[in-house]
Amino acid sequence: MDPLLDFTGKVVLITGAASGFGALLAESFDARGARLVLGDIDEDGLGDIAAQLRGDVLTMGCDVTVEADCAALVDAAVEMYGGLDIAINNAGGCSQMVATTEVSEEFLDQQFALNAKSVLFGMKYQIPVMQERGGGAIINVSSMAGLGGAPKLSAYGAAKHAVVGMTKTAAVEYARDNIRINAVCPFFALTPLVTDSDFNDMTGFLAQGSPMKRLGEPGEITDVILMLSSPANTYMTGQAIAIDGGVSAY
Repeated sequence: MDPLLDFTGKVVLITGAASGFGALLAESFDARGARLVLGDIDEDGLGDIAAQLRGDVLTMGCDVTVEADCAALVDAAVEMYGGLDIAINNAGGCSQMVATTEVSEEFLDQQFALNAKSVLFGMKYQIPVMQERGGGAIINVSSMAGLGGAPKLSAYGAAKHAVVGMTKTAAVEYARDNIRINAVCPFFALTPLVTDSDFNDMTGFLAQGSPMKRLGEPGEITDVILMLSSPANTYMTGQAIAIDGGVSAY
């Protein structure tokens, strides 16, 4: 095993772990020796993922829009494994496109709860446990919509901009505690959030927006998350990493 990606014995918490990036991350960390705490609102999906894993895994139903659920997931990691080393705040998404003038208060609140509150309340409970541990790594999943404009995704984009802002702020606040906090900002990738949504009929059009003329493969995103999580990556914090096939180079 590559020592740069050896997570043997590390306790890794992943939200949104029943599908997409979260499920692939669970498989990748499991193959590299990590002990897992997996949360998702889809408990049946979590069970299916856990059944495929070889190592230690704890699953828990978790609605990341609810602060108490975010706290309970961290508490479960401490109770089961004695602490927490790595947290991937992955849960989030947006399944529809809405013009700015058509955004309702309900939709805006829903997008901030799912994409921004989830990250804030995740970090709120993850950081103190990592402080006790002497350090750790947190990776928050934002989006290219969190770095620039996103036509017809203003509510989602605003929430994902908030993820970047919270990531940078928390990174500064807790750098002296040896807690590294970074964000990834993917362009559209071929996960169920795209293939099972309004975006599926637009994949060809969306691909033309990338210099590579294709959408990202899920593994191309999760491999960067593994790199950011690596115990060998000790001096990188407060970054929002674009994984976009060159979109941000325009």
